[in-house]
Formats: sequence, C-alpha cells, structure tokens
Amino acid sequence: MSATPEIPTVPLSHRDLGGSGEPPLVILHGMLGSSRNWQTAGRDLARGRRVLALDLRNHGFSPHADSMSHGEMAADVLAWLDAQGLARVSLLGHSMGGKVAMVLACRQPSRVGHLVVVDIAPRAYRWPEREAEFAAMNALDLATLKSRADAEARLEAGVPGWAMRKFIATNLERDEGGAWRWQVNLQAITRALPGLEGNPLAAGDRYPGPALFISGARSDYVLPGDRGAILRHFPAARIVTLEGCGHNPHIEAREALVAAVEGAI
Repeated sequence: MSATPEIPTVPLSHRDLGGSGEPPLVILHGMLGSSRNWQTAGRDLARGRRVLALDLRNHGFSPHADSMSHGEMAADVLAWLDAQGLARVSLLGHSMGGKVAMVLACRQPSRVGHLVVVDIAPRAYRWPEREAEFAAMNALDLATLKSRADAEARLEAGVPGWAMRKFIATNLERDEGGAWRWQVNLQAITRALPGLEGNPLAAGDRYPGPALFISGARSDYVLPGDRGAILRHFPAARIVTLEGCGHNPHIEAREALVAAVEGAI
C-alpha cells in the first residue's frame, strides 16, 4: 500500500495535542467522530510523548472524497506520515479508526512501532442500529432546523439513545449564511457503510510488532471468540478489557485507557 495514483489520497487535517518525545503517538478516531473527540485523552497521553490526532477523510476538517474504503483511509494516513516526515510512529485507532490502523500496520509494518486498537476486532460487523442512525440523519430536514437540540429531538425516532443523538448532532455546523449543514460527508459515508462494516484485513495480513487490543467490558464489539482472529493477524497482541465502560473507553474510562496505553508504548 502506498500513496500512488492507484490509491488517490487526500491531505488530512490534524491536531497537535502536545508533548514531546519520539516516536509520536498518532490517533485515528471512529466513524462520525473527529480528532476533537480525543483531545482530553490525547492530552493526558502527551505527558510522556508527542501526540497527534487526525481527522480521517470525510470527517472533521479533512477534505471530502467520494469513496472511503479502509485501504483508502490507510493510504491517506501513510501520505500524511510522509508529508510530516514521520518515518515511524505509535498508532492508536478507535472503532473505524482501529480498522484503518490495523490495515496500515499490517501492510506497512516498518512505519508502526506500536499498535493500539480500541474496541474493534479484525472481522466483519453488521450494525443495524448504525444503518438506522444514518437513515435518520439523511431524513433530517436541515432547511427547517432551528438548533442542535432541535436536531436531537427530530432524530429520536430513529436514534433512541440520547448519547448517540448528542454525538451525531456534534457533526452539524452552520455555513457562512447561517444555514445548518453536516460537517461530515454524509452521502459518501452512507454509501461506504457496507464496506466499512466488512473485515478490513486479507487472510495474509500480519503485523508482528507489539500490539494492544483494548475493549470495553460493556461493549459487544470485541467478543471472546475474536481472540483467535486477533492473534492470527497480530501474534504479539495483548488483549485488555476495561471494566465499567462500553464502546468509548477514552470517554467512559479515560484514566484506565490512558494507563493501559502508557503501559504498552
């Protein structure tokens, strides 16, 4: 995998969350998230190293693109590493970002000194609730929207969880004329969803370096049966479960996640 015409890349936006020391830690967020979601945990992690959080394509302040496979996003990150002059980094990915991190580590192992994957496994998923969330987002009439609170209320029928409604609403912003719009490229992500649910790795993909897989005890994204697949692709992996949290340990169990990552890299 490389930043070649075969895999067109986009220049990614990032936040420098501080710290010093090499190699830096690069963080990849999950679907509908951005570097903003990792500011607090990232700054905690910057106590011992430089931390950089990226916006993946079609998210945050990074450019929009018509397609967004795991391979394309990994190529974006590789091109960003090259542009920043970073030959080798520690790489942390959460959820969708974890799949992207797995692809990059397996296909460019010399660029990844340590891999941390947060609450995702190397397998296919089926997310009916995510499909319902995207249907609700696409049905939202932005022209008549009054506020983010109004959006949350209108999303309730398709998105029953209040925390998820609030998370989705963070992707709404006003344009120069004051009208509401999605900051994410909603149409492209909706089209890409079936592929993003799939297994990001091929049978021969393997990363021999140190890897830490962190899961939330209240999450069903990483199950006991996933251990075999993790170790096939990541034979040096350690698997850690954090109590008292679900799919977002960086928010729900931040201190425990930071301690686990600091102990691994």
